[in-house]
Amino acid sequence: TVHVRECQARLRIGVALLGGQAEEVRRLREVLRHALALAVAAAEVALRVGEALSLTPAIFPIGKSIRVLGKRAKTRIVPILPKVKTALEAYHQLCPYALAKGEPLFRGVRGGPLGSDIVRRAVRQARQRLGLHGRTTPHALRHSFATHLLARGADLRSLQELLGHASLSSTQIYTAVDAAHLLDVYRNAHPRA
Repeated sequence: TVHVRECQARLRIGVALLGGQAEEVRRLREVLRHALALAVAAAEVALRVGEALSLTPAIFPIGKSIRVLGKRAKTRIVPILPKVKTALEAYHQLCPYALAKGEPLFRGVRGGPLGSDIVRRAVRQARQRLGLHGRTTPHALRHSFATHLLARGADLRSLQELLGHASLSSTQIYTAVDAAHLLDVYRNAHPRA
């Protein structure tokens, strides 16, 4: 939080000092807001933080899906929701830095690649502002995505593909959560439970 406040203070000072470049500084602030918001939105398509940060401008123009480089350099196809597509396109248009096809899409304050620590810190701050549980992390949002799909009838094999899990046993963890929920419903609803 200290680092983020320091960056925000520098940006406010930058607006005052740069005068004619104030609009560029405001654009940069907007770009950062989009990048950090997108990291949370990535949970809507179950991207790991590292996968979101490894996206490059080569994903444009975006169709209904994108290729993502996941763990152990495995490539997978991820369907893109319209609001995530809109956020990516808006970020791409607002970014004040030259974005080469093979370089990371998301940029930090100085134009270098955005780091996962910044994303995690932004999620932590949002969690505190919103009064959410301390376990609300980018990875927990990914778990939430999987649990919701499973609860709505997704099969394990499809979920495995969406999450980019190498083995089905990694995906089966979510069935335990669903089974626990079913047991609670049974206990609360059955007259003899």
